[in-house]
Amino acid sequence: MKKFMLFIGAVALSVGITFGQIETTPQTSSAVGTRPIQQGNWMVGGGIGSLGYDFDSEVFNIAVEPSAGYFVSDGVALGLKLIANFQTIKDGDNPFSYGLLPFARYYFPEGASPSNRFFAEAKAGIAGSRGGDDVNFGFGAGLGYAHFITDNVALEALAGYNDLSGASASGTQGGLGLTLGFQIYLPGQR
Repeated sequence: MKKFMLFIGAVALSVGITFGQIETTPQTSSAVGTRPIQQGNWMVGGGIGSLGYDFDSEVFNIAVEPSAGYFVSDGVALGLKLIANFQTIKDGDNPFSYGLLPFARYYFPEGASPSNRFFAEAKAGIAGSRGGDDVNFGFGAGLGYAHFITDNVALEALAGYNDLSGASASGTQGGLGLTLGFQIYLPGQR
């Protein structure tokens, strides 16, 4: 009888442990509404853009774009973006170009859901390069999509045109690009 009671106790404990587990899934979105993009809030983040490799010329390119902005009104942010563009060229110089570009971003109210926002961004400022003669003008514009995975963090994709005129010894670096990144939205003091 002791063995039987011990067996029943072990089965009951096993069943209790098995059914007592809380099943959780990773959070993939958060219904934030307009809280993160309200006047007085801040956004800090960055992205990796223009990632690519050209098999014909054996050139690898990547751009890193940290940024910070302030919401001057609901859905409108002004800020500053630093662009660092690295290239590796087989049997050649490896140019490094940079830019310091103020930006403006507008979040569209149309087509928004509680966890997603479309936005437009424009930037213009100074650009230069290691090995270049001087600092010149850089600009860009694009359309993007922000998906909020928590109340304060959004994953972003931005597609658009960028031009760093005179940013390298070879002249203009411009073209279409895709930037993937994230933003952290910090509430301002009310």
